[in-house]
Amino acid sequence: MKVYKFLYILSFLCIFYSCKEEINSEGESLDQAPITFTKEGELKIFNDSTIIDLDIEFAETEYETSTGLMYRESMEGNQAMLFIFNDERPHNFYMKNTYIPLDLFFITKEKSIATIIENAMPLDESNLPSQVPVTYVLETNAGFAKLYNIKEGDSISWTRN
Repeated sequence: MKVYKFLYILSFLCIFYSCKEEINSEGESLDQAPITFTKEGELKIFNDSTIIDLDIEFAETEYETSTGLMYRESMEGNQAMLFIFNDERPHNFYMKNTYIPLDLFFITKEKSIATIIENAMPLDESNLPSQVPVTYVLETNAGFAKLYNIKEGDSISWTRN
């Protein structure tokens, strides 16, 4: 009987402390703040005689490229994320933990758009392949490719802040 009482108390304490709000040393809540866009550069898409300008955030480290736009609740129409990989090879993406619909542009090392996937659906874990070897991937809000009539073969350039 004492063992059951001990287990009951232990279970209660575990539940109590796991549900308790985490507080840092300054007494502030450690609840996750929304992830917001950080402008790190500017990107241009050259489409026929049109130049389309975007503010971009870079994804370069292993952590950044594996999380990308996950957990973001929104992104402005002139914002995007540019993934930069160390090698040119086929890349696959998916929308796990991604809450906003996206257009994906798979881009070669020569900075030419090779594959476009439009309107990737939030939280869909289906494979989104580049079709060909690429070095860069640009993610924009869904509808961006159609809005600006962006096509495979269009090119890009960017600068860092």
